[in-house]
Amino acid sequence: MSIQQLLLSIDELHSFSNHSTFTQNIPVKWIESALTLSSKATIRRRRLPEDQVLWLVLGMALFRDESIEEVARRLNICSEGLSSEQLIAKSGISQARQRLGASPMQWLFQRTGEHWANERFAQDDWQGLQVFAMDGVIFRTPDTPDLQAHFGSASNATVKQSAYPLLRCVALMNTHSHVILDAQVGNYQTAETPLAEAMLDKIPDRSTTLLDRNFWSANLMHTLMDEGNERHWLIPKRSNTVYEVVEEYGDGDALWRMTVSPQARKKNPK
Repeated sequence: MSIQQLLLSIDELHSFSNHSTFTQNIPVKWIESALTLSSKATIRRRRLPEDQVLWLVLGMALFRDESIEEVARRLNICSEGLSSEQLIAKSGISQARQRLGASPMQWLFQRTGEHWANERFAQDDWQGLQVFAMDGVIFRTPDTPDLQAHFGSASNATVKQSAYPLLRCVALMNTHSHVILDAQVGNYQTAETPLAEAMLDKIPDRSTTLLDRNFWSANLMHTLMDEGNERHWLIPKRSNTVYEVVEEYGDGDALWRMTVSPQARKKNPK
């Protein structure tokens, strides 16, 4: 069973009680590689082992409506690394998550995304091309001073600060499987285009990427197309777009020559 089918099987997900649901789809060597990035690479065995902490965080992502203790119970997370009625204390779980850090989870997210989203199947292709989509979203975060300082917030002429800190996220998705290939997060003041440009090297050859008007950037579109083999893009035309029709091939199909600003040319001389 593929990971997509497994994640959609809600009844089966809620019935598992061990690591097999994850380990069937996530190779152990990926876990080992991710854990080398932990800020605390060595944790005494009598504490909650790092590998179990990583499985626990994955379980928390799937069971967001459950308490951490309930997720730990489902996965039989305990201090000895064995199935037991004596689960790790609540404080131990929190401390273990802090020791693990964010880097292992980020690496594992990117590794699984690259592997699953790049899988090619005959029925996925459109005109022989794999299809991806890129879009941005804004999320509210908990209202804490640290998050406010890191991500910032929205403001207008009357209200200088929104009720919650806001972060901006841009994701790259396989449109057939809906698997996220990669995602970039920035503070609220960061535009979507720089976040998108950071993911261009993840887009595979022989593909087309769907973009919305917010990604209208000569540098982004040129880099996507030029630094790869048969990498194409589709984007809605802006009403103020300046272009010259070089050749028409049919209804709605033409070769354009577009005007690129001096600022864009300076950014990407190619």
